[in-house]
Amino acid sequence: MFVDLGVQAAISIISHSVFIIITWRALQSIRFDVLFKKHKVFEARLFMVILTIVIASVLSHFFLDLLNWSQQLLYLF
Repeated sequence: MFVDLGVQAAISIISHSVFIIITWRALQSIRFDVLFKKHKVFEARLFMVILTIVIASVLSHFFLDLLNWSQQLLYLF
């Protein structure tokens, strides 16, 4: 039982990390500098980090929920 919790924790950490990397790479192609005033580099970078975390978290939770639901389908039959 505790091993299953450890495996789920490891999968969650890996999932969140992978989706953060993918989202960060995808957001690199968007020009956020046009949204911010000149000389507001820190604010633009902070916005990008927060946006990356939010999008990656939503994607990762969706992936983990889908994985969990697919495992629970066994109890349907």
